[in-house]
Amino acid sequence: MRILFLNPIGSIGGAERVLLTAVAGVKRECPSAVVRVVALSDGPLLAMARELGAETEIAPLPNGFGELGDSRSPGNRRMLLARSLTRLPALWPFIGRLRARIARFKPDLVHSNGIKTHLLSPFAVSRAVPVIWHVHDFYGLRPLAGWLLRRSRSRVQVAVAISNAVAVDAKAVLPGIPVEVVPNAVDLTRFLPGPGDGDELDRQAGLPPAPPGTVRVGLIATYARWKGHLTVLDAAARLATESPALPIRWYIVGGPIYQTAAQFTLAELRDAATARGLAGRVGFVPFTADPVSTYGSLDVVLHASTLPEPFGLTVAEGMACGRAVIVSAAGGAAELFTEDVDAVAFTSGHVDQLVSVVRRLVENSGLRARLGEAARRTAETRFDAHHYGQRLCQVYRSVLGSH
Repeated sequence: MRILFLNPIGSIGGAERVLLTAVAGVKRECPSAVVRVVALSDGPLLAMARELGAETEIAPLPNGFGELGDSRSPGNRRMLLARSLTRLPALWPFIGRLRARIARFKPDLVHSNGIKTHLLSPFAVSRAVPVIWHVHDFYGLRPLAGWLLRRSRSRVQVAVAISNAVAVDAKAVLPGIPVEVVPNAVDLTRFLPGPGDGDELDRQAGLPPAPPGTVRVGLIATYARWKGHLTVLDAAARLATESPALPIRWYIVGGPIYQTAAQFTLAELRDAATARGLAGRVGFVPFTADPVSTYGSLDVVLHASTLPEPFGLTVAEGMACGRAVIVSAAGGAAELFTEDVDAVAFTSGHVDQLVSVVRRLVENSGLRARLGEAARRTAETRFDAHHYGQRLCQVYRSVLGSH
């Protein structure tokens, strides 16, 4: 079996960690499979895929296309569409080169892992080769992307949805396309409970070592504007005013992996923290290739998305690491936990609720420990990546058997 993964970027975000889990799972389930990862930009994804036994290749997008993203503003959507149309002449030669690269590999199946590669796949993949779209987003919340994807779906054999909530949305946006739910998974041999190095986390954040007894609370997310950074900063400011003696330090871990207007810049987030009087109380830490040490250095892992989360990989990873996790309970993230058993929840964007939940966890180390122990048990039952390759290969075999 020859499987080619198409990915829009070479940097590492949630969808890319899922792709790496897929590569590892396919190689474990089908050791003779030949796997290639083609990314439209360079980055650490490719080296990590090679370590898992995949071949890799970069097919760089023409200048300007990497910046294109979706927007919920009708004016911005029209502007993006107009900008895309003006750049089409540069896109066609790229599609020809990409098609040639794919043809040389002679794949049995192409697995597209992002919206840009979904849209390119009808033009870049031979009609003789079946295509799978991995659906990591609610396309119904992305009007321009949803409209384009609906009109590009004719060649797709199966859509793989990462949660039941995403599957419902995909069926509505992509009528007629079979949808298989394959929830994201975590490598439980890597994401393990255990102590981290809080002082190292402080160093990465450019802060002095936190005083003994400080509870470290962190949001691990891309800088997408809907990931809840401002909600977290508002909660931090509220607690700094209401409970200045509370032993807490906040961390924003991540970066802008997509160069679009839908992402904050680090400067914007630093300015937002300063405007809220949080200098010295919030540390900004870049993504690392291996986030396990970051989870281990936190006492509380935050998930704060203001829109329904397609899955919530940071929730699953934090639970696997035995951390107390706070979840913005909407979309697929609401499927991952049991309230007050293995995580605690708040209403998306509700600062007052987040303040209350954080205060409760900071003040109660026993509760943090109980939630973390239960979270690990849940991860072992529901998120074990050992079974991920088997589930994905079942989809592949079904597609290849019917094609």
